[in-house]
Amino acid sequence: MQTIELKYPVESTGETLTNLTMRRSKIKDRLLVAKMKTASDEEKEIRLFANLCEVEPKVIEELDEADYSSLQKVYLGFFNSEEMSSAQSSSSQK
Repeated sequence: MQTIELKYPVESTGETLTNLTMRRSKIKDRLLVAKMKTASDEEKEIRLFANLCEVEPKVIEELDEADYSSLQKVYLGFFNSEEMSSAQSSSSQK
């Protein structure tokens, strides 16, 4: 899990959110958005981030672009090159 401090806090259910905590993605999270057949890639990503941060999609939609970019970086950081290299070398040794 990683906490993202929002540069531009947002309002949600009467309270101001100054940070969001994102957990690592599970396969079930990806399956959920894969079922959204008519949604755009952006809508799928918003839903995925909302699930991972345990907030309503509307909260993600209200984020400033700078804060949304921070969420994207954190999400991609969960798949850092060290983990990817380890997974690739494990599968090639089989």
